[in-house]
Amino acid sequence: MVGEIPAVAEAAKFIALTPSNALALMGIGLLGGILSGFLGSGGAFIMTPAMMGLGIPGILAVAANITHKFGKAMQGARKHNELGNVDKKLGLVMFLALFAGVKLAFVASSGIFKTFGEAGSNLYINAVFVVLLSFVTVFMYLDIKRTKDPSNSTPGVQKAPKLLAKFNVPPILNFPVAQVKASLWFVLLIGLGTGYLAGTIGVGGFIGVPAMIYLLGMSPRIAAGTELFLAIFSGAYGAFLYTLNGYLDIRIVLLLYLGSLIGVNIGAICTKVISSLQIRMVMATVVGMVAVSRAITIPGNLKGVGYLNLTDTTLSVIHILSNVFLFGSGIISVSIIIYLMLRQFFKDSSQSVKEPGLR
Repeated sequence: MVGEIPAVAEAAKFIALTPSNALALMGIGLLGGILSGFLGSGGAFIMTPAMMGLGIPGILAVAANITHKFGKAMQGARKHNELGNVDKKLGLVMFLALFAGVKLAFVASSGIFKTFGEAGSNLYINAVFVVLLSFVTVFMYLDIKRTKDPSNSTPGVQKAPKLLAKFNVPPILNFPVAQVKASLWFVLLIGLGTGYLAGTIGVGGFIGVPAMIYLLGMSPRIAAGTELFLAIFSGAYGAFLYTLNGYLDIRIVLLLYLGSLIGVNIGAICTKVISSLQIRMVMATVVGMVAVSRAITIPGNLKGVGYLNLTDTTLSVIHILSNVFLFGSGIISVSIIIYLMLRQFFKDSSQSVKEPGLR
């Protein structure tokens, strides 16, 4: 019945895909793929707001992103498992909490959509993005500052695993692959948060991986591999829930795949010639600009739910400015990545030319 799948009426505005919209979605997939390959799991966080920037209702964008993430996670987790980078015990412990988080997120998102419509849903998703990305931007800035100058390190960034040691509420579990010991309740809390964010914005690894690194003290490669293992389950369950309730347009997912499968390989190649510090600096720039773009959209969302009175001209300016910051972050980040890669390439080439003359 039509009343049981409210997203269909809202989605109809976008379901008629034009060639330009199809190309734009492929471009979003390409950008998300490059950032995922370059920054690791969670780099596709930009894809949900980018789809919203095209006019796709936020809840449909989340559904498309979490489904798209599920497919990539299967491939990535298999590769990481072959390399021994997956702590399956940790993943299985987080399993139930992860599912609970995805379910809670879906109930909240669908409830807001049914009650307040597309504008209310977009307001909720954008607000989550603003809070989350602002926190991550500040955290990454402090981490970059610590890396550049260890003497000015920030205790909250450097000593997070030491704080974990004080959270010793039993039972304490040992995870041999990750080489950490942690309270069951602390691990479940991380799983719940990762699942909730996956169900809310379409990407949970954006917080799950840093949480494993900075709070559990895991190595980045084990954290990335384990999160991809978890993403298989959160992605599958999220895709099931959103599809069952009429919020998923599979064509959007397929178009995202076409771009992201190319982009993720480009991004992965770039990581081989660009330093870890430069990677974090690029990510901090992207995250900060996306946070600003989402903050700019909030007055328009408030207008949509009847809390602000704005003119059509003001709404147009808000839309343009938010897209300038949003898509500008992608263009700037990819430009920086290409520049750093080419600079390193020409540097290596010049050294190889000089070497024969030294013999």
